[in-house]
Amino acid sequence: MRAVGAGYKVKMVQFLKSREDSALKALNEFDNFSVERFGREGKLKGDTLPIDYEQADEALEVALDVVLNGGCRLLILDEVNVALDQGLIEVGDVLDLLSKKPEDMEVILTGRYAPDEIIDVADLVTVMTPVKHYMKSGVKAREGFDY
Repeated sequence: MRAVGAGYKVKMVQFLKSREDSALKALNEFDNFSVERFGREGKLKGDTLPIDYEQADEALEVALDVVLNGGCRLLILDEVNVALDQGLIEVGDVLDLLSKKPEDMEVILTGRYAPDEIIDVADLVTVMTPVKHYMKSGVKAREGFDY
């Protein structure tokens, strides 16, 4: 949001996601923000099909194209760490992408289970841990709050 508000061009590549959420609906109103989603609706960990590998590879190709051809100041690889954890893409490919980024481009990698190799090359690592979450008591995800 800050980069968009500052007028920077922002590109988000989403791994393992197919449906649009409320935050993206709002961000898509800005000319300097774009998102591409790659994922199968309803995919769960351990429920991996060939299409999941194909879509993760396609997401990585799109991200690499952005890195090599510019076009944004901030590239967000949303849930890329989960794709790595599920074995859909290789850590070496992500490290290769990061090594090719232009000096003036920031890249944010999100998702749980970041491998040590990614943490080692990162400039900033944040771990968000829910101390208490209402979904554990049976409350379903709510549009506008959770997606």
